[in-house]
Amino acid sequence: MESTEIHIDPAALPRHVGIIMDGNGRWARQRGQVRTKGHEEGLKRAKDIAKAAADIGLEYVTLYVFSTENWKRTEQEVGFLMNLIHLHLLDELQFYRDNQIRVRQIGDLSGLPQNIQKDIREAEADTKDFTGLTIVLAVNYGGRDEIVRAVNRLSAAPAGRHPITEADISSAFDMPDLPDVDLLIRTGGEKRLSNFLMWKSAYAELVFSDTLWPDYGRQEFYRDIAEYQRRTRKFGAVPDDTAEGGRT
Repeated sequence: MESTEIHIDPAALPRHVGIIMDGNGRWARQRGQVRTKGHEEGLKRAKDIAKAAADIGLEYVTLYVFSTENWKRTEQEVGFLMNLIHLHLLDELQFYRDNQIRVRQIGDLSGLPQNIQKDIREAEADTKDFTGLTIVLAVNYGGRDEIVRAVNRLSAAPAGRHPITEADISSAFDMPDLPDVDLLIRTGGEKRLSNFLMWKSAYAELVFSDTLWPDYGRQEFYRDIAEYQRRTRKFGAVPDDTAEGGRT
C-alpha cells in the first residue's frame, strides 16, 4: 500500500466491491477533449484499481463496464466502447496472468457483437484457474434485465419449483456464485445505482465519490474501503451494543 495514513484491517475486508465508473465524459469535456479520450483514461484507471484490489487480497470486484442503457448513446461512441473492450481483453491478458486475476462476465452476452463474445469467453477460459482476485465485467448488463432473464430461466425449468424462493432466483443469475455486494462505490458525483446489481446490492454499504473516474486512484479506493470498515452493518437487526440508548 502506498500510504501509511490509511489503515485497512485485512481481517475485515469487503468480500465483494461493486464500482460504477462514472465521469469519463465529463473528465474529457473539462479538458476540451472528445468523450472517447475519457473512456481511454477510464480503462487505465480500471486496471489500476484491479491491481490495488489484488494487492490487498480482495476476492471480487465488479466493474460496470457497459449497461443495457448505454446502447442509447451515439453509434460512434458505442462502437468505440466495443472496440475498447476488445482491445483491453486482448492486450491485458498478461496483466491478469501476472496478478493471478480471474476474469468473468455478467450481462446478456448474446446481445454483444460476435467478436466481443469471443473475447470474453477466451479471457474467462484463459484465467479460469487463477485463485486471486476475480474481476467481474458487467457488459451489456442491467440489474432489472438480469432478474427478468433469471425468472425466464426458472420458468423454462421442469415443473415442481414452486413456490420460487430467493435462492432459486439467485441460482438463475448470470454468475450464481457471485456473493452479495458488501461495498458499492460510485464515482463522478452522482448518487444513484443506475440499474447496477440491484438484487445483490440489497444490503450494500454505499459510498459516493465526487471524483471523476479517470482521477480516481488507489488511495481514494483504499479510503473508501476504510470508510466501509468504520460502518456497522446490521442487516435489519439491532446489535446488542446498540439495543438500548444507541444507534437505531
